[in-house]
Amino acid sequence: MIMISKIKWLLLGGLVLSFLSLMVHMFVANTSVELVQYSVMTRFIEDLNIEAAGKQRIRSRRLWGKVKSLEVLQPYANPRSKYPVPVEESNGYIYAKIFGEFEKIRSSICDLVAISRLLNATLVIPEIQESTSSKGISSEFKSFSYLYNEEQFIASLKNDIIIVKNLPPKLKEARKRKEFPTFKPKKLASPDYYIKELLPELKKSKVIGLVIMDGGCLQPILSSKWVEYQRLRCRVAFHALHFRPEILELAHLMVKRLRASGQPYLAYHPGLVRDSLARKGCAELFQDVHTELIQYRRAQMIKQKIIRDELSVDSYIRKFNGSCPLMPEEVGLLFRAMGYPPTTRIYLAGSETFGGQRVMIPLRAMYTNLVDRSNLCNRYELNKLFGSEGPLPSNSFNLTPTKTSKELKKEWDQAGPRPRPLPPPPDRPLYQHEKEGWHGWVAEKDSEPDPSPIDLREKAHRLLWDALDYVVSVEADAFFPGFHNDGSGLPDFSSLVMGHRLYEMASARTYRPDRKFLANLFNSTQDHLYYPKRSWILAARKHLNDSLGEEGLERQLIQSKPLSFLSHPIPECSCTISKTGDKNVCPKWIEASLAKSKLQEGTENEQPDYSDETDEQTDEEDESKTHDSPSLEEDVEMDPDD
Repeated sequence: MIMISKIKWLLLGGLVLSFLSLMVHMFVANTSVELVQYSVMTRFIEDLNIEAAGKQRIRSRRLWGKVKSLEVLQPYANPRSKYPVPVEESNGYIYAKIFGEFEKIRSSICDLVAISRLLNATLVIPEIQESTSSKGISSEFKSFSYLYNEEQFIASLKNDIIIVKNLPPKLKEARKRKEFPTFKPKKLASPDYYIKELLPELKKSKVIGLVIMDGGCLQPILSSKWVEYQRLRCRVAFHALHFRPEILELAHLMVKRLRASGQPYLAYHPGLVRDSLARKGCAELFQDVHTELIQYRRAQMIKQKIIRDELSVDSYIRKFNGSCPLMPEEVGLLFRAMGYPPTTRIYLAGSETFGGQRVMIPLRAMYTNLVDRSNLCNRYELNKLFGSEGPLPSNSFNLTPTKTSKELKKEWDQAGPRPRPLPPPPDRPLYQHEKEGWHGWVAEKDSEPDPSPIDLREKAHRLLWDALDYVVSVEADAFFPGFHNDGSGLPDFSSLVMGHRLYEMASARTYRPDRKFLANLFNSTQDHLYYPKRSWILAARKHLNDSLGEEGLERQLIQSKPLSFLSHPIPECSCTISKTGDKNVCPKWIEASLAKSKLQEGTENEQPDYSDETDEQTDEEDESKTHDSPSLEEDVEMDPDD
């Protein structure tokens, strides 16, 4: 008996040890997967051709160097005229609900601060509805703090307006009882509208609410007497609206990984958003179900009178007019024409790329170092941004109803007189994994289903992805927009990035392509896209180089600024380092600070002067000496494997 009990205890101990060993192995396997994912996905393919090292250095001056003609522009958004500090006795409180995507939210907050200053009102921290309407997001963050740093926002604007986190308790209760008037401002409303329509109501009730949809609640271009309000917008967008620390920490880590081993990187935002494509009628640029999805959304917009146009239009005619985006394949060909090597590090920005990974295949084939946030961060790092989210029910998926064999036999027996054809075989049930994702409803229904709780949560997550991409794009060594100024009359992601880069570092390489010119340029060599002639390459290169400087700025001023001031915040929010006594000349302290920073950079890096003209001449001279491989400057075809 004693032996039997000992054997039982030994068996029980063995089972416990086996279970513990299994758990340890599962934990190690799970964590190692994360580590392997990180180590593999952040490894870049570098050019190891030592003989071409000198040529690459010369080429990098032309591809990554600063734009000399814009170095005189410096950020300067401080008030320059009489600008009193706000007093405690304001006309009342303004609270606001903001609807829209990332770029609309950012633009709306800037307009809202300017409106509060205009009405001498105390601003309650605005509510971002994309996060508050989502189900199960973390309770750690309120609507505004889900994206932005509240303390930084309040402290940075203390000399402009008074900002509070909540209404006083009595007014808060009155708001719940809906005792205060609520307004939905007109799109691109003028300052006079707010002074005449809203200010009397504010003084009367002491509290008013605003519902802001899709940005643009204040005119982008204001007259000269409101110039200080334009600078206030810049102070909000570029100094007060800091993302919360967790977002900034991860974004800067992504930039560090992109610049590993001292390499520069280029940020590219395709701008392939379903609403923009539907608005401009670009459905035929895609295939299959994606064309149907764009057309369905376009029909909705026509029904809602968002656009006044025909449902079916020729997408290729629209593309030649510059109304449709540059497709990723075309962008890759432009990068090659510019001379970016196949190992160039390219960051793909944007939380939505309509068409999925399929439309990115040609660009990935040309540039193997094309990465996005999912490549640079592991799942744990991305999930940390969410906080502790509540559980959600899984997407319920009902199998396609099918008749059983008993039901079919019963129908057969109850059918009419024979002879008659055999009944059809039972339908095969449709399982969830056979659907093509969120757009699987197209083949089954005529109307798009309402978003599920998981869809709403993912919509809030996209705000975080756009915030990460925004920081990485602003800090990039070069930025290329695929679809800026999309003609919607609303702010878009690429335009805001371009405006931010123009404000902070105007001389950084920001391409401002003319889509109409490039569409006709591609049409001229449609049969030889991957083997263009010398004249085509030179035309594309000249256009993109010109877009970096004053020609591109003039185009952006005409096309983008009337839609969004933040896309082109100069000259109101900039000054010029000039010795000619210009009216917009920078203060002495800016010139001294700039000279000191240049001196420090020169002693630390001792990098050569990146002058565009000199670099192009040196590049041509170097290429003319190399007879072993053909040059893009010669009248030869471009090697697709270069």
